[in-house]
Amino acid sequence: MLVTMRHAKHPDIDEVRLTDVMAALSDPIRIGLVRVLSDGVERGWGELRAPVAKSTLSHHLRVLRAAGITWTREEGTRCFVRLRRDDLESRYPQLLEAVLAAAGREDVGEGVGLATPTGSGTS
Repeated sequence: MLVTMRHAKHPDIDEVRLTDVMAALSDPIRIGLVRVLSDGVERGWGELRAPVAKSTLSHHLRVLRAAGITWTREEGTRCFVRLRRDDLESRYPQLLEAVLAAAGREDVGEGVGLATPTGSGTS
């Protein structure tokens, strides 16, 4: 997936607002992405699978980044994303854990996952 980010803005943790975080987490696809990223592994955008168009997936990733939930890193033409778990925990203790637990119980975001490798291509 080719993505042009042009130096994505990430809010400092003290700029992150609860209403922005909650709004970003109000969508099942975005909760699914957070669930996938909750393992702490940085993922390439192309590794993420969701039942939406690539452009819509990019939109959801931008919303999570703008709310301060994820951190995106560019490397050449590839983009990588990781959850800002420690930052969120310091700003809003237990919020992320509560969201993840409830999402797990209710299967929110269950259609989001990791792409199945197709062959042995190089990165």
